[in-house]
Amino acid sequence: MVIMIITILSKVTGFLRDITLSYFYGASSISDAYIVSITISSVLFSLIIAGISTAYIPLYKNIEYNVSRFAAVKFTNNLINIVLIITTIIIIIGLTFSNLLVKVFAFGFDGDTLEVAVLFTRIGIVGIYFTSLTQLLVNYLQLNGKFVIPAMIGFPFNLIIILSIYISTHTDIIVLAIGSVLAALFQLIFLFPSLSKAKFRYSTTVQFNDPHIKKMSFIVFPIMIGISIDQINLMIDKTLASTIVEGGISALTYASRLNDFVQGIFVLSFVTVMFPVISNLVAQKNIADFKNSISGVISSVVLVVVPASVGIMVLSQPIIRLLFGHGNFDEQAIHMTSQALFYYCVGMIGYAIREVLNRTFYSLQDSKTPMFNAALAVVLNIVLNFVLSHYMGLKGLALATSISALFCSFLLALNLRKKIGPFGIKDNVITFLKVIFASCVMGIVIYAIEKYTLISWNPLLKMSAIIITGGLIYFLLITTLKVKESKLLIQFIRRKIHL
Repeated sequence: MVIMIITILSKVTGFLRDITLSYFYGASSISDAYIVSITISSVLFSLIIAGISTAYIPLYKNIEYNVSRFAAVKFTNNLINIVLIITTIIIIIGLTFSNLLVKVFAFGFDGDTLEVAVLFTRIGIVGIYFTSLTQLLVNYLQLNGKFVIPAMIGFPFNLIIILSIYISTHTDIIVLAIGSVLAALFQLIFLFPSLSKAKFRYSTTVQFNDPHIKKMSFIVFPIMIGISIDQINLMIDKTLASTIVEGGISALTYASRLNDFVQGIFVLSFVTVMFPVISNLVAQKNIADFKNSISGVISSVVLVVVPASVGIMVLSQPIIRLLFGHGNFDEQAIHMTSQALFYYCVGMIGYAIREVLNRTFYSLQDSKTPMFNAALAVVLNIVLNFVLSHYMGLKGLALATSISALFCSFLLALNLRKKIGPFGIKDNVITFLKVIFASCVMGIVIYAIEKYTLISWNPLLKMSAIIITGGLIYFLLITTLKVKESKLLIQFIRRKIHL
């Protein structure tokens, strides 16, 4: 809950970052070019570190449990130095082929838009050094029971990005790209005090023949393939969006960010704490608690993500108008973004459960199953992208992503049951049915309030009143329906009040 509160505050600054960009640049060719450059850096970062950091957590716990903490820290330093070497190679390749990368990620770009995107990419790609190191060191802190500071790294990052967007409007747009690099650097520096308290000492060890590194490579390779598949899917989404309408990439991105906001608050907060815990349970071969943990996290995620997705679907246009409908973000941009947001929310629970189950397989040091499932889901997504975008335009891309996420989470659940046996799916389904009923009732009420009452109210006050009312109705309903997790929450609050 502490992590969730910090994440909410961090995500709010992230929203301020997106709102600032939309206010000054709207859904324009410059915002498209900037977002594509950020996307390219993000993809290259994911290729390098996402798989490595995912495999790192269960391996670290295994080394610490079976050898010693000293050996685990030594392994960490070796991994950091190898990552720096790999990052250097990737950056050189990225700088050499930046023009080609932009064309691949945004096929519809030409002229000045293409030129600006290439320039932004060449500058922004340097930040991968800092983001890669930050991710590994965040994992190290989490493994050592320090979750608060890692959850706060979004603050310096978002504030510097906001400042760079503002300065760019008064100086030169190149400041946008420079700001993204500085933001990544300060994010890394922000971790230094906590690393010192966690007694982390850096060393220049580089041993490619380390048996733990070799073991990691076998785990990482399927994860990297899975991530590559996801990034190919992302690339196709952006490319198709760039051909459908000008500003399409920006609209799709803003809608996706709102979807990520919910995921970041409710899902990643659970997953962040869960992953080291279940990895430790696997190392101890405590399968009973392992299964209970997975089932509990899934039910908790359902409890918060389903009502959030229903609420955002009902209020998609008012939310976009309130958050982004200022400055150069016109009615067309509001319409495009709110429609994309609506269809992203269809699969929000799919994204959530997929994140939980992926981490579950990684804790078992099984990275092949998520890879195969991701491949199937992305093939479905690509097919649906072309079909649905033809009939529905930009919103078809969002719906395709949602359908593939639901499909992937379903396959992962089946595969996990085959691997470890029953892990509480029946209880999860019962919770889901109760929650979906409560969420639908809440959705009908807040739709009526938004449409027919409080018409003369200030938009912010009106939205706040609707959210509070919807939250109270939902809480009363899940309590009345005796959802198990709601009982646990009430007991927790009572203990805290008593204390």
